[in-house]
Amino acid sequence: MKREIKQKRKKKKLGSYPYISVVLSITLALVVVGLFGLLLLYSGKLAETVKNNVEIQVFLKKSITENQRIKIQKTLNNKYFTATEATPDPVVYVSKEQAAKEFIGDNPEEDFTQLLEYNPLRDSYILKIKTEYHTEEKFAAISTEIEAINGVFEVAYPEHTLGSINKNITKASIFLIGFAIVLLIAVAILINNTIKLALFSQRFLIRSMQLVGAKSGFIQRPFLVRASLHGIMSGILASLLIIIMVNYANRNIEDLTSLQDNKSLIILFSGLVLMGAIVGFGSTYRSINKYLRLSLDDLY
Repeated sequence: MKREIKQKRKKKKLGSYPYISVVLSITLALVVVGLFGLLLLYSGKLAETVKNNVEIQVFLKKSITENQRIKIQKTLNNKYFTATEATPDPVVYVSKEQAAKEFIGDNPEEDFTQLLEYNPLRDSYILKIKTEYHTEEKFAAISTEIEAINGVFEVAYPEHTLGSINKNITKASIFLIGFAIVLLIAVAILINNTIKLALFSQRFLIRSMQLVGAKSGFIQRPFLVRASLHGIMSGILASLLIIIMVNYANRNIEDLTSLQDNKSLIILFSGLVLMGAIVGFGSTYRSINKYLRLSLDDLY
């Protein structure tokens, strides 16, 4: 009979608390942070893609020779502002015949060459510029520098569009960073309160350990170890949930994969695991210290 009673009794171990609810709460909070982190990554990649699509068009004089044209191409390739990492080629040659075909497209009725009896277009180069030079002032300076090259007739680029893109990207970045800071603070408070409530049931066990002479470090250690492990577990679960969401989104949203960077995703998931461990450890440490300092009357 006594043995049955003992088996039915649930003994509380030092550092144990309803960890399932804590892990689920932290996981949900980290999922929110992770999704917003994805939004930041996607918006950054989208802004980079938009910037990379801003190109300079270099029109050539009609009187230049083939050797002069090739020399201009080599000169443009060697310029400090040319995006040499661009694919397939940072400097693309467009002949006047090719330009006319692209302009006419599938409407032969719009063939202006037959009406004029000659092609008024010019041979040109489409030049990709490094992202650090994507400002109106730097584009203007680059345009002036290119126009000084012998054989170049004119340089054109979307001046007003470039300024609008930079302004919108700056505004969006400030808003997203500000919202991210607020979200991180809110999530940290949520996780802190969740752990604090979970440890509330352990306050008398902590005092009992104090009364038998246990030192603070001995009492804190199992709680901190468990909290860190639960935070890591929550980070891993949150990462898995986000991976499932990302794979689902990739199957249903066209071209979304072009905005993904696997290295950035690995850093994001590692950050979630680290954040879960740090916040769990810090919140538990603060709560345990609070109960260690409370008087017996305050525990009630």
